[in-house]
Amino acid sequence: MVKKAQFSILKGFWLLLFAYSCVLMAEITWRYHSFSLDANFLMIKQTEIEALWWYKYAFYIHVCTAILALPAGFTQFRSGLLKKYPQLHRRIGYVYVFSILGFAAPSGVLIGSVANGGLFAIISFELLALGWFYFTFQAVRLAVQKKFNAHEDFMLRSFALTCSALTLRFWKVILVYLFQPNPMDLYQIIAWLGWVPNLLLIEFIIYRKNHKLSNDYDLSRS
Repeated sequence: MVKKAQFSILKGFWLLLFAYSCVLMAEITWRYHSFSLDANFLMIKQTEIEALWWYKYAFYIHVCTAILALPAGFTQFRSGLLKKYPQLHRRIGYVYVFSILGFAAPSGVLIGSVANGGLFAIISFELLALGWFYFTFQAVRLAVQKKFNAHEDFMLRSFALTCSALTLRFWKVILVYLFQPNPMDLYQIIAWLGWVPNLLLIEFIIYRKNHKLSNDYDLSRS
């Protein structure tokens, strides 16, 4: 009973943290609502805006669609929603998949190719965008094939990369507070910290989940 209560408290804490993070991301996104070419982050990307005709379009497509994936993806892992409202689960899933495959990941590849921090950071952001597209696409393919356990695994991987939008900013705050690094050095570090730990953690969770399923299956046969 105590363990169940502790789990509920921990789950509630993560829910509140995620909700708060989504609100912060919405606030950051709202700063670009005027589609100004010198708003916030774009103030340090004037060279790209002037030299690359497509940059401003790719940037705003990424900003406006990536934000949809956060709340949409989060609701997909609620077992109650899946069991009680399967139609709603699929519709939210369509929003998640369409926003990533159609817009957010492709635009991420484009803007990642000229990311701050040099080649080291560019490689990271390109791998992030390509991995995001691949994991999401595989999740769709497996759902069509009705391989739902593997579908869930790839959706978890996809969402781990979706959350890089949050974790990147958390790491940035932590590193600036503790070490006050050079801005370009900071970009090189958080480019990798934003998503690699997420993916490692989710791989561990997937392993534990599938290991438990395998043990349950063996017990049912014994």
